[in-house]
Amino acid sequence: MKKVIVAALAAGFIGSAAAAQHSGVEVYPAAKPAPEVAKVLKESMKLDAGTFITSDSVEKVTAFYKGQKGLTEQPGTSKQGAMFMGKGVMLTIQNPWLDMKTSQKQTSTLISIVKQK
Repeated sequence: MKKVIVAALAAGFIGSAAAAQHSGVEVYPAAKPAPEVAKVLKESMKLDAGTFITSDSVEKVTAFYKGQKGLTEQPGTSKQGAMFMGKGVMLTIQNPWLDMKTSQKQTSTLISIVKQK
């Protein structure tokens, strides 16, 4: 029984330590990479960005980033979007968003972590 508890605790610590990051900022746990969006931002706007998509609401994602040390929420947060600055990045959260490649409105939540120069 003790071995099972120790193994479960170790797995929890390993999972926490392995949280994905981009430019020193933790990526929202329920988000999946959106490399095609990052590619368009790099090619069209010359931005070094990590982009991620989740089905969670802007409010839920915003609450996660409010708890991140070193990030400061900027004015204008709403049900459609939020912005944070700090750690050398600008982080935006938006839903809906426009896919610049297809010009289609998307209803997932897009998280963009843009490295500042």
